Amino acid sequence: MTVTLPGSRPEPTSTATAWHEELMERRSAHNYHPLPVVVTEAEGAWVTDVDGRRYLDCLAGYSALNFGHRHPALVAAAHRQIDRVTLTSRAFGNDRIGPFCAALGELLGKQMVLPMNTGAEAVESGIKVARKWGYEVRGVSEDRARIVVMAGGFHGRTTTIVGFSTDPDARGGFGPFTPGFDVVPFGDAAALAAAITPDTVAVLLEPVQGEAGVVVPPPGFLAEVRRICDRAGALMVADEVQSGLGRTGHLLATRREGVDADVYLLGKALGGGIVPLSAVVADEAVLGVLRPGQHGSTFGGNPLACAVGSAVVDLLGDPAVLAHARDLGRELTARLGALVGHGVVAVRTAGPWAGIDVDPRLGDGRAVCTALARRGVLAKDTHGATLRMSPPLVATVEELALAVDTLGGVLAELG
Repeated sequence: MTVTLPGSRPEPTSTATAWHEELMERRSAHNYHPLPVVVTEAEGAWVTDVDGRRYLDCLAGYSALNFGHRHPALVAAAHRQIDRVTLTSRAFGNDRIGPFCAALGELLGKQMVLPMNTGAEAVESGIKVARKWGYEVRGVSEDRARIVVMAGGFHGRTTTIVGFSTDPDARGGFGPFTPGFDVVPFGDAAALAAAITPDTVAVLLEPVQGEAGVVVPPPGFLAEVRRICDRAGALMVADEVQSGLGRTGHLLATRREGVDADVYLLGKALGGGIVPLSAVVADEAVLGVLRPGQHGSTFGGNPLACAVGSAVVDLLGDPAVLAHARDLGRELTARLGALVGHGVVAVRTAGPWAGIDVDPRLGDGRAVCTALARRGVLAKDTHGATLRMSPPLVATVEELALAVDTLGGVLAELG
């Protein structure tokens, strides 16, 4: 169906991009402020806009596209399942959910999987499970359970989650908020230890804070979180929605530090960039507290998502995938490090994932990302003058070099 903007028609001289942008501006709620790029096709690490321009995608859907756009194995799995059955609801079983849960649990070394849809759903589910575990296993008095969270963290945009956010944009105007959360500085083990009470049932954190600008904790912090949780008898809950499934060059960012959490929250890349798929992964002693009727999702565990998720697990079982990601990470770290002092103030990396603080005298992050897009590279700004780069794990070293060299050219031009 052709859509015409009310009161106007696209001029013959206007670009398709401009027309689509105007349509989105008029008809789509303004909860995003996208760059002036309207994608119509994509493959691997590249996207093409409605005017035929090609861009190197260095955002990868905030890590949802770790395996690039339209990965052949994932597309094939989706096509096979679409031809069979896509949804049954959990009122019935389906032949994909069991194999998916078994494969993902085995990959992470955990006994049970709760499949959901979005990352925020995984976090909400993790919060519910932690509280119920606290009451039934730990013996915390009803309605007294508390969860320690980290300043600067990003776990989604539901009202419960934004209630413990420290980002004014995420939080402002959405109260009143759910009680039961204690916020401590990220990376401060002493503050975490001081916040623990007899009613603390869990510590929830991102092993690397993505939305905050790829903030990496101090060495040994995650190990100290593990020790504090063990001493307190609390669950360590790792939100690896962005940082997991290869993004840091390791299966999980916690494992990068040699730490194992009690509960993992996964999403984004788990659906291969094809369908929404998330999961809570833990041992039966934790997830076993859920009983029929206490939690659910119409689409959670649907056969289409489970078929794609199983194909993602298969890809992650190939050691070459993570080895290549680590190669990309080393290249990204070295090339971005060379830009420090040349328009870049600081760089933080965790595998092929970077937070880049640009000299604010050159412009804010959006201005830099807009200039990058004009040169054919897509990245995303956050919190003022910080850029995030998270190229797909299937990108080549040469493509990554092109992205960083283009950034260097933009900064030199702005300087």
